[in-house]
Amino acid sequence: MNVLTPPRFSLETISSEPEPAKRVRAAWISDIHLGTRGANAQPLLQFLRDYDFDVLYVVGDLIDVWSMRRGRYWPQQHNDVIQKILRKARKGTRVVYIPGNHDELVSDFCGGYGNIEIKQSAIHITASGQRILVIHGHELDAVVQNVKWLAFAGDVGYQFLLSLNPLINFVRRRFGLGYWSLSAYAKKRVKDAVSFIGKFEAAVAHYAERERADAVLCGHIHSAAIRQFGNVVYYNCGDWVESCSALIETETGALELINYHPFTPLTASDSTRLVTAGP
Repeated sequence: MNVLTPPRFSLETISSEPEPAKRVRAAWISDIHLGTRGANAQPLLQFLRDYDFDVLYVVGDLIDVWSMRRGRYWPQQHNDVIQKILRKARKGTRVVYIPGNHDELVSDFCGGYGNIEIKQSAIHITASGQRILVIHGHELDAVVQNVKWLAFAGDVGYQFLLSLNPLINFVRRRFGLGYWSLSAYAKKRVKDAVSFIGKFEAAVAHYAERERADAVLCGHIHSAAIRQFGNVVYYNCGDWVESCSALIETETGALELINYHPFTPLTASDSTRLVTAGP
């Protein structure tokens, strides 16, 4: 197995000139949470326009059924995301949909539907031969599995913090300050949350090792990362609520973490890519 060195990050500005979609072997997106006001559909649509894939993995929480049970919210852009994914499938992209905890009812429909597969988990083999176990990650979240009422309460609290972000940033713009996310700050600064993320990543990597995989890729915790745990590489493709990130595999088998600016209308001139070293 090729061992991943610690990720090296570099920012490069995408040209303002329209470019044809870039072809890659695979891409992973997770935690889009369509049906909520926090979902950033516009940058996701831009990502889907910018790239064509041999296979697209939707790693859970595409639609937030939990939120939709509390109240209906479904703007046209959310419908456009679904239509764009279906269009890619019709044009030959293999779409693998792995349900998460917010859209777990889709698990009842596991099977193949043309170029779309609904599966509990998947194994992806990279061009370099790396065997990656793909799961959403909620299977290893003790709170989600054992104390569901607390998971629901936590989700309501997170959505509340997200709802405060527009007001906070309206005030900050009046003072010439840049974007700041209260929900992201709370997640990163609360000691217990930081401890949970570290333990979750280690548990997922250990699970992949038991499954004889070289690497594991998940979503669930909305925290994009590439880390090494012993012999296992841990990948998290992030989310489209805060970070607006995805993971792609190039034709050579290198994995890159792609970031799209999540908080302003995305155009080709102001988007950025965060590129990491591949295996």
